[in-house]
Amino acid sequence: MTSILRSPQALQLTLALIKPDAVAHPLILEAIHQQILSNKFLIVRMRELLWRKEDCQKFYQEHEGRFFYQRLVEFMASGPIRAYILAHKDAIQLWRTVMGPTRVFRARHIAPDSIRGSFGLTDTRNTTHGSDSVVSASREIAAFFPDFSEQRWYEEEEPQLRCGPVHYSPEGGIHCAAGTGGPGPA
Repeated sequence: MTSILRSPQALQLTLALIKPDAVAHPLILEAIHQQILSNKFLIVRMRELLWRKEDCQKFYQEHEGRFFYQRLVEFMASGPIRAYILAHKDAIQLWRTVMGPTRVFRARHIAPDSIRGSFGLTDTRNTTHGSDSVVSASREIAAFFPDFSEQRWYEEEEPQLRCGPVHYSPEGGIHCAAGTGGPGPA
């Protein structure tokens, strides 16, 4: 659907989650937010929410039956999370690099300055989640931002954000095309 709208230079979208272990610590949450900004991501949407256990089970259903599934579901439902829709020329791969390896032990040795290398506690409490492909990004964005229309965003907002000028609104926590008050309808 949206692949028809994307030109080669179009911005790519990804879902970024800040897990309950980081949201519980305001200084860590702010440090991660600053890493998002310093890596030149555009924050398209942002929200904080408390995820129900049923939502976690549905989101992580591909891992059902694996040894960590129940622990992951319970952890993700244990407190508030922050969800972002991020845009960048290569958003998926860049966010995965900024996060660092999933396994905290590896992150601390291979990418100590990554988010997981700096703030991760265990492989479950590893601070962040990010989409691993364009297909999963679309699916995951829809799970956290059900009113967001990816197609409408590519038609209306993406060209303005890509061509600039763009400003960051600390009050809303998102980037907007200069001269606009924020994103249009989701």
